[in-house]
Amino acid sequence: MIQPPPRTTLPTLKKRAEFLAVAKGGRTSRRAFVMQAAASEDGPRIGYTVTKKTGNAVERNRIRRRFRAAVRAAAEQARDDVDYVLVGRRGALSADFGDLVREIGQCLARAPLSGGDVPRPRHRKRPSPANPEQRRGGSDRRSETSSE
Repeated sequence: MIQPPPRTTLPTLKKRAEFLAVAKGGRTSRRAFVMQAAASEDGPRIGYTVTKKTGNAVERNRIRRRFRAAVRAAAEQARDDVDYVLVGRRGALSADFGDLVREIGQCLARAPLSGGDVPRPRHRKRPSPANPEQRRGGSDRRSETSSE
């Protein structure tokens, strides 16, 4: 039986809507990156993102280049029905390349499609206190202790 040649690289996600769809899936966190994964109908694809908080353009591009090379080395471990997004962290610059390939390969093979190991923050506004004294930080208590 003829086997297909091993994948050398994965097609990339290009549109913002594709990145947002993957962001709704599961996440796996590592020191050098966060891997997001979601079910896909188009076969395995991958996207790379590094925020401006990570560093200047030179550092961000270096992180993306390292990720692309590591994904090429670990592409055969990607599942066929999953889209991935690698979110770069500053640790990717100093990580050993062999370790980076190993961790990315593990995440490609076992990335959760929902939930994940990183709890997502819930950004909800807290209700403001009804008592205006509570908004100032409880200054009543300080005045009681200083007057004794």
